[in-house]
Amino acid sequence: MPLRSYGVMTGRVVDRRRENGEDSPHFQIELVDDGGARYRAAVNVKSQESPSELRYLVVEDFRHPLTALLSGASTGWTPLPPGPGGPNLDYIRGNVLDPAAMRLLPADAAGPDNDLPDLLDHYVERATGDPQALLHVFGQRWGPESTSDKIFGFAPGNGVHDVHMNQGNSAAFRRDDGVWQDGGLLFHFPGSSQWVAIFLAFQSQAWHTDDVAGHALDGTDPRKQPDVAAAMRIVAALVNPVGPAPETETVTVINASPAPVDLTGWRLADRLKRSCPVPGGPIAAGTTLTVTASDGMQLGNSGGAITLLDPAGVKVHGVSYTADQVRLEGWTAVF
Repeated sequence: MPLRSYGVMTGRVVDRRRENGEDSPHFQIELVDDGGARYRAAVNVKSQESPSELRYLVVEDFRHPLTALLSGASTGWTPLPPGPGGPNLDYIRGNVLDPAAMRLLPADAAGPDNDLPDLLDHYVERATGDPQALLHVFGQRWGPESTSDKIFGFAPGNGVHDVHMNQGNSAAFRRDDGVWQDGGLLFHFPGSSQWVAIFLAFQSQAWHTDDVAGHALDGTDPRKQPDVAAAMRIVAALVNPVGPAPETETVTVINASPAPVDLTGWRLADRLKRSCPVPGGPIAAGTTLTVTASDGMQLGNSGGAITLLDPAGVKVHGVSYTADQVRLEGWTAVF
């Protein structure tokens, strides 16, 4: 079953604490909302399963349609029902990251700037020193509790955990699988108009999951999938053609591999899973193909996502774009 109470916690960072331990160490962050209520974000930095190092990705200039949905949002806790269209995180369907770009870091290593808590502390410290900065923490809520918080001492205890990918889990944590309920950290620094995203995943999690329960698809190997870039990739899209609607929108894909790829049965999909066929047949190594959107697939000018699916309906590659990237008519967005 999915997480019981998924959503996003938004507030200003006021403190942090590095929590060591062999069982399940966390990096603890204290936030406060505009009403003075305090919350704790418990961020996993080590897996309970082997291998213990987490995969992470930091995007220093994060551009995605969900930032527009978060801008101006109220502080405090906002519940998010599962599904596309809202500011929910889904590492696979929302095209917020490229799994091949994720790297590994240990939970504790001697010296500065060489473990996951060190990396998290860099951005948390920056947010603590910026009175305008906001942190949006996606995950599962706990509390309010009848006791004080065990880390920072504020009352009542209140916070968010599961701040990591929450699908494709191993058998031990399969119960937490779901779609559009992944965790993560999004820092907003209004003074520099910058968004910084931090995404976390366990090495035991699979990157191909079903669209209903978020369970790992049969035959997938979580140890290998994120480490190899896809042979077929989306490289450009004409989202806002010149002229009145309905315009002819196009998506350009490239075969980045050294061998031909048969595209028979492949499809392109938008954020709401509306899809259109890709012309079948082989595409030579190193060449591109421009596909015209059809069959109800729509590339909205207010931001969206585009996903490339193989004949089995499994995601091969995906991109996202913001309204600002496609505001000029006739210009092609390059990914």
